[in-house]
Amino acid sequence: MNDRSREIFRLVVDAYVETGEPVGSRTLSRRLGMDLSPATIRNVMADLEDMGLLFARHTSAGRLPTDMGLRLYVNGLLEHGNLSKDEQARIKLQCAAGGRSLPQLLEETTGMLSGLSQCAGLVFAPKLSEPLKHIEFVSLGPGRALVVLISDSGAVENRVVDLPLGLPPSALVEASNYLSARLIGRTLEEAIVEIGIELKEHQLLLDELSRKVVELGLASWAQDMNGNPGGALIVRGQAQLLEDINALEDLERVRHLFSALEKKESLVRLLELTKTAEGVQIFIGAENELFAQAGCSVVMAPYKNSRQQVVGAIGVIGPTRIDYARIIPMVDYTAKILGRMIG
Repeated sequence: MNDRSREIFRLVVDAYVETGEPVGSRTLSRRLGMDLSPATIRNVMADLEDMGLLFARHTSAGRLPTDMGLRLYVNGLLEHGNLSKDEQARIKLQCAAGGRSLPQLLEETTGMLSGLSQCAGLVFAPKLSEPLKHIEFVSLGPGRALVVLISDSGAVENRVVDLPLGLPPSALVEASNYLSARLIGRTLEEAIVEIGIELKEHQLLLDELSRKVVELGLASWAQDMNGNPGGALIVRGQAQLLEDINALEDLERVRHLFSALEKKESLVRLLELTKTAEGVQIFIGAENELFAQAGCSVVMAPYKNSRQQVVGAIGVIGPTRIDYARIIPMVDYTAKILGRMIG
């Protein structure tokens, strides 16, 4: 694009972000600092449409940016704004732990981010990625047991495993003692590697029933980490999305969005992608299969612990016309402050 086309394209997107409405040539001619006629502007907009950057809902209507156009805008034309001191102070205050548990901290921070951004807030925290200090099997009756895992910070994770019928209480005690000796001071991932080697090399000094308990627990944890990503997923502020029906075009799109938000397994996979990347990640409209039908954008950033390990991701979801210039630095700043707070 030449300078003239770039400026016209930028103004179309700026107007769309501001109003959610199509932009016509006469509106642009008033906003442009150049002396261009509406006819000239229409020709430029037609060229931009041929390039796949703009589209018109109706023949006689103004233009809107496509998902590809928004991507170009975000990657190459967007100038990030700065958070106000009040916004920075609010984020710092909200993230200050103040005796709250980690789940409370994440939930309240997500609600705060939703309020500041006027979007729905999302946060994902993997299951117990920190060292553990206790594990215990608690019988729930024939064929079932509750596994209680407690981390060094006091975070608790419970899960239910299926066991062979007729298993004696002594097998649960022996399995608990065996696993505790290998889990204490290690993360779940680290312990699973060691236990897996012992299982493979038949080095477990356990009776057959206790060994079976360990194998079932190991299979459950490995599945969570490899096949079905586990973790705490919190979504707050969905009602914010109902405030902007025009930007989402119609209630049908809102329905698709709420349906997508309920599919937490797919959403966790999206957040897992964020965890493996550096900095803020932006998924726009059809770029992301999960929200293609809803016409939404997701802005996410990973947060790290004191060892600079990525332990989760936080961000927002909203219409594709969200204020990227304001929300991108907001999500980035929140992720960094949250990482400092969790240590």
